[in-house]
Amino acid sequence: MNIEIVQGDITTQRVDAIVNAANSSLLGGGGVDGAIHRAGGPAILEACRELRATTLPDGLPAGQAVATTAGELPARWVIHTVGPVYSPTEDRSEILRSCYRQSLRIAAELGARSVAFPTISAGVYGWPMTDATRIAVSTIQAETSSTPNTVDEEASVTGADTTGAGGSDPNKTPGRGSDPNMSVQRVVLVAFSDSARRGYESALRH
Repeated sequence: MNIEIVQGDITTQRVDAIVNAANSSLLGGGGVDGAIHRAGGPAILEACRELRATTLPDGLPAGQAVATTAGELPARWVIHTVGPVYSPTEDRSEILRSCYRQSLRIAAELGARSVAFPTISAGVYGWPMTDATRIAVSTIQAETSSTPNTVDEEASVTGADTTGAGGSDPNKTPGRGSDPNMSVQRVVLVAFSDSARRGYESALRH
């Protein structure tokens, strides 16, 4: 599995799946979330509204992930995940790790070979950049080096629900999540700032 660092715009990445740092409403917002919705067009919001009307009436909990069409983006799918708000008095790092795990497992189920991640929770949610990038790198490395082709029951159900409820784009080649030999081969860590890039570089060195 290859991990790359790119500083720039996540919406322009030519990968199978782009991960969106969403809010629990799934109805768009600021930062990466707003950028993905704007670049991907109305199809993404339409798919998210369908999820809210069916399988996720209360929204998406922090640490979980769900996939939809990528609309007009170069990617096939957007995997939405909700990061935790940073707290100096409560350790929420396991929730942040879960965002990466669930996103990777849904990607594997969809048959995605390449995935681009933003720095989850490091924006308005206030997670310190050095720690956010360290958690991202260590979780991705652990997940892809241990059992990269295994999809747990929770991720499998979530992925199946979203693709079955209008979350996949019929005009794009479907994934082959049923093939046990499929797995994510390439992860792109998209840094939105110099500090994010330096954080990723430092984490990969250790």
